[in-house]
Amino acid sequence: MKNLFHTENFKPDKKNIVRAKKHLGQHFLKDETIALNIVKAFTDECKTKSALEIGPGMGVLTKYLLEQKTFETYAIDIDKESIVWLKEHFPSLENKLIEGDFLNLNLGDIFKEPFSLIGNFPYNISSQIVFKIIENKNQIPLMVGMFQKEVAERFSANPCSKAYGILSVLTQAYYHVEYLFTVSETVFDPPPKVKSGVIRLKRRETDFDVPEKMLFKVVKAGFNQRRKKLRNALSQFNISDEILKPSGFSDKRAEELSVQDFVTLTHLVINNSDTIGK
Repeated sequence: MKNLFHTENFKPDKKNIVRAKKHLGQHFLKDETIALNIVKAFTDECKTKSALEIGPGMGVLTKYLLEQKTFETYAIDIDKESIVWLKEHFPSLENKLIEGDFLNLNLGDIFKEPFSLIGNFPYNISSQIVFKIIENKNQIPLMVGMFQKEVAERFSANPCSKAYGILSVLTQAYYHVEYLFTVSETVFDPPPKVKSGVIRLKRRETDFDVPEKMLFKVVKAGFNQRRKKLRNALSQFNISDEILKPSGFSDKRAEELSVQDFVTLTHLVINNSDTIGK
């Protein structure tokens, strides 16, 4: 790590700081060691020519990203105050600084090639960020991000666990998910009421052979009634119990199925449902 980054503390001018805004879900990381660990987890795997940071705030991650010469760093923030502050303190970022909402950003307008993603994500839109990553999976091979701990655990959860659900299956269908480490509430300003977790997503080399839209429908149907057995949870597809029984799915609940099981189940639905295409 010593060869990668300058580890001296970066202390902003207290007379000119960005105020955390509750409606934007802002909690600014103030621990340099954790910032370094997040950036290192990113740089260790980043193979793209560009990187985009979401919600840089006052640049606790940005300053270390800008030191890297193997990729160009871009940043996007919806907070006008952050944009002004970043322009002032990181002049080299100015032409790569985007004021706007990542969820509404047309990524193809900014990046013509694959790029990697990093950020201390606002808790109130963190799941939406990952769904947008999945939608743009062929353009985003890597993501390292900080989430509310229980949300981070959902992405990496295994079948038959309480945290396992829609987020787990749909993310793991397209990415290898690693839960890297937990972050205390005390290292943020203002401190959130919950712990945080840092995860890393790395794009799978090969995708499961299944239509994406149909997989989403089957997974959501299963977990929207997660306490029901699949023969009941999938009633909207009008697939008979006789079709589900031979594969062992009839008496199982969604939380018991692996990603591969959901792929198999989706093919059963496609081949045997009398509602497909209607």
